Amino acid sequence: MSIWKTEKSIAELQVFARNTLIDHLGIEITEIGPDYITASMPVDCRTHQPMGLLHGGASVVLAETLGSVAAQLAAEPGHRCVGLEINANHLSGISTGHVYGTASPVHIGRSTQVWDIRIVDEQEKAICVSRLTVAVLGK
Repeated sequence: MSIWKTEKSIAELQVFARNTLIDHLGIEITEIGPDYITASMPVDCRTHQPMGLLHGGASVVLAETLGSVAAQLAAEPGHRCVGLEINANHLSGISTGHVYGTASPVHIGRSTQVWDIRIVDEQEKAICVSRLTVAVLGK
C-alpha cells in the first residue's frame, strides 16, 4: 500500500526541478516506490570539493531534495512541506561515478515528518546517511 497522498510521475518531478539547484547538480529522480523515493547524482566537477571528492554539501542537497519531495508527496493535498532540520554523516569518499539516494519515512504526521536518507555509490557502499525533519504547513 502506498504512502503517497499526491501522485506524480518521475517526468513531472523532473519538470518541477528545472532551472533549480537540483537541475544544476544533475540530480534525477529514478524511482518512486510504495514507501520510498530514489534519485541519482553525478560525482563530477559540479559536485566535487577542491580535493576532488564528492562535496559533503552536495550529499546534503541530494538528501534534502529526496526528503522534501517525499514529504510533499506524502502530505495532504494543499499542504506545503518545508525543512526544519537536516543532519548528515559522511561515511566514505568518492571521486567519480554516481551516487544514489533513497528516502524512506521514519514518521509521517499531520504537522511534522521525519525522513531517513541513505546515499550509496554504484557498488552500494554507504557514502552518507542523513535525517531530515520537515514541517507540514496548512492550506
